[in-house]
Amino acid sequence: MNVAMKNGWSRLWHGLRSLTGDDSYERYLAHLAVHHPGERPPSRARFYASELERRWNQDGPTRCC
Repeated sequence: MNVAMKNGWSRLWHGLRSLTGDDSYERYLAHLAVHHPGERPPSRARFYASELERRWNQDGPTRCC
């Protein structure tokens, strides 16, 4: 596999992860590093648990599916 093809697959994979929200923890860590340096981030498990709590316990789900 050539380099251009690998780069294309990599961009596609990262785009798909972003579209589905799978990269939300990584984006959250990047946000913390820029806007709240020195603040200790939660573990990945705690982050996802709090996100699920936020999504489902504010008057129900925030989207249809």
